[in-house]
Amino acid sequence: MSLTYWCERAWLPDGVADDVLVEIDGTRISRIEQGPPGSAERLPGLTIPGLANAHSHAFHRALRGTTQRGQGDFWTWRERMYEVAARLDPRSYQRLATAVYAEMALAGITCVGEFHYLHHDQGGRPYPDDPNAMGHALIRAARAAGLRITLLDTCYLSGGIGVPLSDVQLRFGDGDSERWAARAELLAAAYEGQPDVEIGAAIHSVRAVPPDQMPAVAEFSHRHAAPLHVHVSEQRAENTACVEMYAATPVQVLHERGALGPRSTAVHATHLTDVDIELLGQSGTYLCMCPTTERDLADGIGPARAAADRGARITLGSDSHAVIDLFEEARGMELNERLASSKRGHWPAADLLAAATGEGHTSLGFPDAGLLVPGAWADLVSVRLDSVRTAGASGLEAVVFAATAADVHSVVSGGRRVVAQGRHVLGDVAALLTEAIEELR
Repeated sequence: MSLTYWCERAWLPDGVADDVLVEIDGTRISRIEQGPPGSAERLPGLTIPGLANAHSHAFHRALRGTTQRGQGDFWTWRERMYEVAARLDPRSYQRLATAVYAEMALAGITCVGEFHYLHHDQGGRPYPDDPNAMGHALIRAARAAGLRITLLDTCYLSGGIGVPLSDVQLRFGDGDSERWAARAELLAAAYEGQPDVEIGAAIHSVRAVPPDQMPAVAEFSHRHAAPLHVHVSEQRAENTACVEMYAATPVQVLHERGALGPRSTAVHATHLTDVDIELLGQSGTYLCMCPTTERDLADGIGPARAAADRGARITLGSDSHAVIDLFEEARGMELNERLASSKRGHWPAADLLAAATGEGHTSLGFPDAGLLVPGAWADLVSVRLDSVRTAGASGLEAVVFAATAADVHSVVSGGRRVVAQGRHVLGDVAALLTEAIEELR
């Protein structure tokens, strides 16, 4: 089916243009030209490509507004997160994730990278009907909300360096990387040839995967030409324990085990050495920065600009979903650099938006998304330029440095209109979130 949208303004590869007609054939953009609207559907404001949320833990959304009381750090927050993880099953997880992904769609996100490690039933028992029941639930949720998904099936084998899994962590583990790979192969086979789903791999962290178990995960990524993501140096305590055990930083351990490269993404990358930055850059590894989560958990400010200068490519994620707003993540990366350096202007608005669009999609295995060009996925996100936040501003700076997710009024994802006039096709997303979260309490 062919559809045509007229964009009052649109961000094209060579800059912002007025009066842009975008013709869609099925799931793809078939033609782009400038001209009058005619009978085309009008999209006021500035239209940009769909955003890619490169790092998500869907069930963390249930923690929003509940972990900000009192004091603590990442590790106290993690205990609250485990309490939620202990309550989920495939049905409740699908219900929650559908609402979370719908919230993402309202924010202009058309593709999500779900870092998925909640694999098994209580006590680590595989679900009898399908060991990937939780993964299937997440994929059904993304499709219902109108998102493409890269399910980053995560290997998670230990509760810390040299520490066995315990309590709720038992739900995360497969025993060893070979058994993880066997289960992940079943998942990959189930979605082979389905264009809206990519099955990738993840090494949870050096805390959760011993070095001798990492090559099997990297091999899965190589065999399937699929993304490989890993939490890296989010906490100083992680670095200290890694150096004490392996006489190497987490980045060095991953490099030695073949886990870095142009299909790999280092998530967080908050506490890096100069050698780490050089290794990440030389290998062409992506860095996924999650500024709102780093602020919320008091993690720190990662050296994104230095890493990019060495060749690393930058993407963005909302991670714990303290906020789901990739505009906030994008400007947060720039504002963090300002705080750390006492200087302004580290990232042009176009570069920040590229991190949230094309770079993010490519890191998730969708290199044909994140640009408004013929042949690309038909993802159109239209942002109001007349709201109280954006009024009087213009161009990409208005979107990156002034707009919020609330200014997204229309989203076309893969040719499907999932948000119109700020409302999702599933209806009241706030009610869906409330019901799903209340069920877990």
